[in-house]
Amino acid sequence: MPMYKQIVWEIKNKIEKGHFHFNDKLPSINNLSAGYNLSRDTVEKAYTLLNKEGVVESVKRRGYFVKNANPISKVQIMLLFDQLSDNKRAVYNSIIEELKEVADVYLYVYQADIDTFNKLIIENLHRYHYYMVVPHFRNEERKLVKRALQILPKEKLILLDRKLDYYDNCLGNIYQDFENDVYETLQENISLVNKYKKLTLVFPEGSPFTYPEGILSGFVKLCKANGIKYEVISEINEQFAIVKGEAIITIEDNDLVKAIKQLKLTDFKLGEDFGILSYNDRPLKEVLYEGISVITANFVEMGKEAARMIKEKKGSLTRNSFMLIRRNSF
Repeated sequence: MPMYKQIVWEIKNKIEKGHFHFNDKLPSINNLSAGYNLSRDTVEKAYTLLNKEGVVESVKRRGYFVKNANPISKVQIMLLFDQLSDNKRAVYNSIIEELKEVADVYLYVYQADIDTFNKLIIENLHRYHYYMVVPHFRNEERKLVKRALQILPKEKLILLDRKLDYYDNCLGNIYQDFENDVYETLQENISLVNKYKKLTLVFPEGSPFTYPEGILSGFVKLCKANGIKYEVISEINEQFAIVKGEAIITIEDNDLVKAIKQLKLTDFKLGEDFGILSYNDRPLKEVLYEGISVITANFVEMGKEAARMIKEKKGSLTRNSFMLIRRNSF
């Protein structure tokens, strides 16, 4: 067997056995020729054949990387969510779809518990090639979060959904800018907002799943900038009154359902006499009460961007898109 074919076989064998994985950089032509005491031409011929067969790819000025092989060589990804909501499922499904040919994705959920978060990271250290983490915690827990994240190799860590001011040492970060997302999106649709004489934000307190303060500050910023009468409450209860000409913004589905139930006790028309705007989209909101208007991040896009970072081996700090989807209720 010619020497260049022996090199081809050996590299394929190492990929099969898991010594090299998808996206791993292979030894340079110079290093390989020196290690085997071969000419550069022989090694280059081997890499050319591997490239032609689709096993490796050549990246200009960077070298050769594993492109494809059997499932053993697929890149292994740990995906760590705070909860498995509809929005997180959209992110997960998007990542799976984009990486289905080249990666195995393993999903873990820490249920907004810092001890579970730490335990999962420690138990899975060095088991994966990449770690995608959604770090939703209270401010008082940020030191613990930072300590846990620092355990992970920074070049293998991608943060999703949240931008941590106290931790930016990672490969990539696709984040929501909660305050500006709310403010800018509603400002762009101020003519719809101005249909109502008062806005009420239902911002939950005491939930095990924390909601970013930026949602609240963005809402207040909008109302003050436009002279809008507003109120912030923690929940919709029996004392909450549906008032003609007003509107509410709900975050939790439980409050959305309560508002609709109370609205049904009146003769008001939703979207005209009373408005409802919900935070974050989900399939049910498309059909509930002829359609609930939402302000929402594009979670499919978030998953695609995370997958792109892995496929291109290049991270970035990326603000995820946010939009208002107008339906019947607002």
